[in-house]
Amino acid sequence: MTEVDNRNERRNSTSAIELQQLRLAVVACDYGSFRRAAEVLSIKHTVLSRSIGQLEHLVGTSLFERSSGGIKPTLAGRAVLRIARLILEQVDALVDTGKSSGRGEAGHLAIGFCTSISTGSLRATLGEFKKRFPLVELATVERSRLRLMTALRSGTVDVVVTPGRLLSKDTKALPLWSERILISLPQDHGLAAREIVYWTDLRDQTVLLSQYDPGRELEDLLISKLILPEDRPKIERHDVSRGIIKSLISMGLGVSLVMESDIGVSFAGLVYRELQDGAGPSRIGFYAHWRGDNDNPTLKRFLSILAERYPSPPPALGD
Repeated sequence: MTEVDNRNERRNSTSAIELQQLRLAVVACDYGSFRRAAEVLSIKHTVLSRSIGQLEHLVGTSLFERSSGGIKPTLAGRAVLRIARLILEQVDALVDTGKSSGRGEAGHLAIGFCTSISTGSLRATLGEFKKRFPLVELATVERSRLRLMTALRSGTVDVVVTPGRLLSKDTKALPLWSERILISLPQDHGLAAREIVYWTDLRDQTVLLSQYDPGRELEDLLISKLILPEDRPKIERHDVSRGIIKSLISMGLGVSLVMESDIGVSFAGLVYRELQDGAGPSRIGFYAHWRGDNDNPTLKRFLSILAERYPSPPPALGD
């Protein structure tokens, strides 16, 4: 017989082996008796014995030494049964993974954002999601708003969480939480002695803002609060991260606007005060955005947690 014939014969024998035969052989080995194993499995003794006999024929060796006192694996049987256990463990893991992925309990989820996760609702939501679904591989992506929407359309990320709603006909949106707007300033600054700072108090200040998100959103808010140009502070836009802006403030070069979630990481020499106008605290709402044709089960799990934690108010009568 040629080597090719031998390979074909082995392949045919392997394809004829059934997982059930392996399971019955492993159970029989564990109980040391065909009859006891058959009782535990609620099958006929003859069915179990015949199945193991077929397995022995396919592997070409006897797996058990049979006696009136029961069975025990042969030397070859111990080797075969060790491999059989590994195969069954892998198959069980495969099935469990498939079921978990189908239910959204395993898999991969990419979340994009352009805000801090040092504290606040986004941090809490990510923590809860990971606690509920520890098997999900969670990837976080921080980019500008424009790049996040490009990634969302291309499928690079599954969901984007941003301050303010991004208008796009290609995506769906879910309103989430809102965050207060605070002023960040040196601890020896004149306004630091106040518990509340009003927008009009910023008139003679220098406000440092990052050119990256959410700096532009905060600048738009400032302009909407101080409509007259003569009431507005001097605004300096810096091509640096929010962390560098904090450093500049600590050096006494100005003050800045931050969102509530940005204050989780303490920075020496800085204090934060709430910004208000006549209507009270100023807030910015957050939204989740995703593609309607994204069928990733883990996305559905994440969105269900968002809807559970931040239920949308019912529509007003007449809407």
